[in-house]
Amino acid sequence: MATLLHIDSSISSSEASASRAVTEAFRKAWQAQHPEGTVVYRDLAADPVPHITADSHSAGFADPAAHTPAQAEAFARRVKLIEELEQADAVLIGAPMYNYSIPSTLKAWLDNVILMGRTGGENPSAAGIPVTVVASRGGSYAPGTPREPFEYVQNYLKSVLADALGMELDFIVPEMTMAPYVPALAEFVPVFEASRERALQEADAKAKAVAGRVAA
Repeated sequence: MATLLHIDSSISSSEASASRAVTEAFRKAWQAQHPEGTVVYRDLAADPVPHITADSHSAGFADPAAHTPAQAEAFARRVKLIEELEQADAVLIGAPMYNYSIPSTLKAWLDNVILMGRTGGENPSAAGIPVTVVASRGGSYAPGTPREPFEYVQNYLKSVLADALGMELDFIVPEMTMAPYVPALAEFVPVFEASRERALQEADAKAKAVAGRVAA
């Protein structure tokens, strides 16, 4: 059966979060194509994964037979997250921009699943898996805008997901999401609304396209 790994990291509720609205649209379109499939869901805001510790990090480079009890316990948690990634037919990530970068909870998840010699390095185990990232942001950081140099979400995730893990990466980018809430951005509300509608349409189309490549 087809499996979608769905990761959300927005601190906002579904009603208030731009990234959650778009990942939900993607997920619904995916499930319509694979009604008997499986969705593995992680809400990193509601249930964050542990940050990397000395035990969980060092265990990744040590012989499992030599692991201390603390290393074994910490590494088992990492392996569970890694296996969820490896066993997915497609991955969906909500990655809102916070202070020019990704949420710390999403960084913690990435730190857990990136393991040299397995998911990273030669022949990475998640290579080729399609991953769609909803990279929402309160303003605009598009090429040619004044804030372009501050865009560290897409740049970073491309380096990690595509370049390091070898995944097939695609972005959906809802912009100006703070326009309805910040008086100084009120003039950009129409831009936000158009961007949101475009993102929802992209989510539906991309989900159907990715789902169509996966056997039921």
